[in-house]
Amino acid sequence: MHIYQSNCRTNTHINIQTKTALYRFKSVLLIAALSAASTAVGLSASAHTHKSSVNNNLPKPVIADIGILEKSGVEILTADQELGLGYGILTNEQEIRLNELAHAEGKCGGFEMLPFGVVDANHPLISDVFGQIREQNAKNRRFHPTTESFNGLEGKPEIAQALEEVNTANMRATVEFLASFPNRDYRDEQPNRAIDAFKARIEEMIKGSTLPVTVESVAHQRIKQNSLKVRIKGSQRPNEIIVLGGHLDSINSGGGDAPGADDNASGSANLLEALRILLSKNQPERTLEFFWYAGEEGGLIGSAEIAESYKTQGAQVVAVLQLDMTLFPGTGAMTLGSMTDYTSSWLRSYLETINGLYIKAGIVTDRCGYGCSDHASWYRQGYPTLMPFESTMRARNRAIHSASDVLDERLNFEHSAVFTKIAVVMAMDLGNSTLKEPK
Repeated sequence: MHIYQSNCRTNTHINIQTKTALYRFKSVLLIAALSAASTAVGLSASAHTHKSSVNNNLPKPVIADIGILEKSGVEILTADQELGLGYGILTNEQEIRLNELAHAEGKCGGFEMLPFGVVDANHPLISDVFGQIREQNAKNRRFHPTTESFNGLEGKPEIAQALEEVNTANMRATVEFLASFPNRDYRDEQPNRAIDAFKARIEEMIKGSTLPVTVESVAHQRIKQNSLKVRIKGSQRPNEIIVLGGHLDSINSGGGDAPGADDNASGSANLLEALRILLSKNQPERTLEFFWYAGEEGGLIGSAEIAESYKTQGAQVVAVLQLDMTLFPGTGAMTLGSMTDYTSSWLRSYLETINGLYIKAGIVTDRCGYGCSDHASWYRQGYPTLMPFESTMRARNRAIHSASDVLDERLNFEHSAVFTKIAVVMAMDLGNSTLKEPK
């Protein structure tokens, strides 16, 4: 995995006037040509054998690590050397190449797709993205676990009892169900067939619950695939929100079926099992929101729109958990990777504390680069994020993004259960506390 390092402390732009002028001209032409297009049109496409619901010729402006953009042959139009992030516009072939390189370096994904109108190197959104990330990084540096720890936390019997209810058979059944669809690709001609079927399972699960719980489909501007949202309203501080999420879409980089058993039926199953357990518990003091995001594989499209809307509305999101790939014990059974980039140092310290109190898993730290999963969308909007992963990035499941991402003997549901437990503890502990990230 490429980790960008620099001693430069200033924001450096790689702009050549002729390039900028060219892309401004292209911007006018593209926006005029696309103004009549449906707002539900998606951005990304690589070769697939199934029919696509999106226009493959739309521009693909992205933010990604400088190194992977360079290796993909992408012309970097603007860069922040301190962050190691660059902006460029992908061709279809470059997008495929970028995905291949990300996987070869032990990463999943590796970029954020910006709205198609952002095709000018001087667009204010680009500097906004860089500024948001720098601000969050500075907040992380101000937190010191040695002096601002969770030593006051004690194990709660009701949480320990809830963890005993985690059922790996339920998780397996969910993975089998989601992997039974030919794909859950956001570009497919029927991008919501698996999403709607999964929503029906959730609706059946919440029937009869005494909690104030709702389920809804979340439509997006740039893609036709919907995200799913389940909300359990808090009893005392409903405006304070704990977000538990993972992406529901799947992709096959080479075309063909995309069962996505590990990526990311696994994280989706963890969330559903956590929801099942929580539905039988007391109403939380804070609001719990579960998300199954659309279009993560196209550059965090669904989560980016959701996180941005929450920031615009001034939503008080206390913590964001992202579960993306949890079945492959590449670093050893019951040992997880805790991603340290684009995540909150406060929440990583919290994870270590609750792990010692309840879960007893091994934890190794690692980095996954910008845009490796949906937590990056929330991070750059200023919210505390946490990304526990099935292993270190280099030891992760190599079968993802192919027809081979299926249930087999390499996968371990007892290992995956660790991630369900993390979600349950965060919901029951943070969901009933006044803890917040220090400013």
